[in-house]
Amino acid sequence: MPKVKFLPFNEEYEALEGETLFDVAIKAGIHINASCGGTGSCNRCKVRLVSGELKGEILEGQYYKACGSYPLTDVVVEVPLTTFLDQKTLYRPVKKRAKFLELSQVDFDSPPVKEVFLKLTPPTLEENTADFNRLKEGLYKQGISEPEVSLEVLRKIPHVLRQKNFETIAYVYQALDNPKTFLLDLTAEPLDPFLGVAIDVGTTTLQVEVVDLKKGEVLGFSSDYNPQIKYGDDVISRIEFCRRDGGLKILSEVLKERLILLIKEALGSKGRLEEVKLISLAANTVMTHLFLELEPRYLREYPYVPVATEFPVFWAKDLGFTDLNALIQIAPCKASYVGGDVVGGVVASKMYEESPLTLFIDLGTNGEIVLGNQDFLVCAACSAGPAFEGGGIKHGMRATLGAIEMVNIDPYTYEPMVVTIGKTKPIGLCGSGILSLLASLFRVGIIDKSGKIKKDLIHPRIRRGEEGWEYVVVFKQDTQTGEDIVFTEADIDNVIRAKAAIFAGCQVLVESVGLSLKDIERVYLAGSFGNYLDVEDAISIGLLPDLDRDRFFFLGNTSLLGAKIALLSQEKFAKMRDIAKSMTHLELSNYPGYMETYVAALFLPHTDETLFPTIKNKKE
Repeated sequence: MPKVKFLPFNEEYEALEGETLFDVAIKAGIHINASCGGTGSCNRCKVRLVSGELKGEILEGQYYKACGSYPLTDVVVEVPLTTFLDQKTLYRPVKKRAKFLELSQVDFDSPPVKEVFLKLTPPTLEENTADFNRLKEGLYKQGISEPEVSLEVLRKIPHVLRQKNFETIAYVYQALDNPKTFLLDLTAEPLDPFLGVAIDVGTTTLQVEVVDLKKGEVLGFSSDYNPQIKYGDDVISRIEFCRRDGGLKILSEVLKERLILLIKEALGSKGRLEEVKLISLAANTVMTHLFLELEPRYLREYPYVPVATEFPVFWAKDLGFTDLNALIQIAPCKASYVGGDVVGGVVASKMYEESPLTLFIDLGTNGEIVLGNQDFLVCAACSAGPAFEGGGIKHGMRATLGAIEMVNIDPYTYEPMVVTIGKTKPIGLCGSGILSLLASLFRVGIIDKSGKIKKDLIHPRIRRGEEGWEYVVVFKQDTQTGEDIVFTEADIDNVIRAKAAIFAGCQVLVESVGLSLKDIERVYLAGSFGNYLDVEDAISIGLLPDLDRDRFFFLGNTSLLGAKIALLSQEKFAKMRDIAKSMTHLELSNYPGYMETYVAALFLPHTDETLFPTIKNKKE
């Protein structure tokens, strides 16, 4: 069998018969950009042949398409810089062009895991009840009946009870609205630390916090990219990957393997895996299905039905976490594309118990929107596509080192100032840089309302390229790749479609309850991408409504916060289930007038300029 060496990793991997370079990279755990999941439609999985022979499609005269190329001999291929993901970039400083709303301290009123002290009567010859029955009787007197117990804990019972003459401490999980209880552990001395883990499973990133369940304090944090990226950039491509034989199992297993590593990293020297007793996880509906290995295909087929939106509590071992003797609880979802991350965010933001009319937006491949207050909540999902994360953009990339995150174009010379993550030579454009560039191009008049480049402008950066008209952001001598970084009219169209989907969703949601955009009193921006968004840029291109800027607030990762809230409060976890049931969901694809609203938003900032008075005034 031929061997494949990927540079700059310098390790060889065997290619089995019929395997493409993309298949070999997946087995080796090497990330190659493929927003289509390896189906051959995106042309982003480029590699350069250094030595050996390949059979496959050549891209741009110098690259091979990895998903369609087969090694005929031992080969050495180079993976372009645009595929590298650097974990350090997940911790980069955020742009503060709107207020950060510091959400109040997490309620620590009734954690679902209790530490129960028991003083049991030792057995005698006359009263020799079985140890477990004796333990259950003691728990029953404390209001805890018929707890489920793992075999590992059952085996501990006789030894622990006799360490201190049947004085013991039971760790019991008991949900507020579920009669079922679980005996998580039994010890002679109190656990210190007594640990829980909150997890946000995002389509792009994973974030983990280790929490002291006695004090409610965060002891450690870790974050990394979701390893499922190498099987598809977005949820749709991953659903398609699951159609392959064993695809669903692969996506679930690589996710769980990475989560265990992140939990260990977050624990550091503060504790051990066996001291973790409860894991609280929040994710969008697709990620939840992939985590649990639930069939996801019907999430994207009419009428868009999930396998489940509420989930039982699971033993970690039953989900394949062999090193954990813990329970896993999962935030409830609302619909196929409104998940537990958003439900958790609504609870974390407390918008459901306050009077101001609030628009909650979680920006990403699927823009999820919630409108409401203490009186009502209505939600929808907008299929924005991967443009906000660099997908579908000629030189788009993820937010890693070398990605352009901000662009400011001089209105007289049309020369750009670019800022990259890590202040290194640029490689491409990440989501915040794409929006910044589009806003700047429109602001200085290089593009018109329809997003078309003005052909009468004579400038070396404005030219006709291989794929139509384009603006050169960085010339090749100043890049890491040795290629010009350009922004094409096709790229602009992709971004305009994405922003139109979000804005139209907001407008329809507001109008569905008989209100208008000007009635919105607060806009909450959640999610990782929201942190790096320049609000002024977003309004100028028509992504966000034109409201007073002091109405906009960044919330950060409310999905992770929601998971932590559920870890520490039975009431709040029960509230998530209540909200998921009571929130009204609009299916925008079938909603009357949505398409007309969407089409009207396919201009900069909008067909109806009266919706954007501050932008109109600046242009005049």
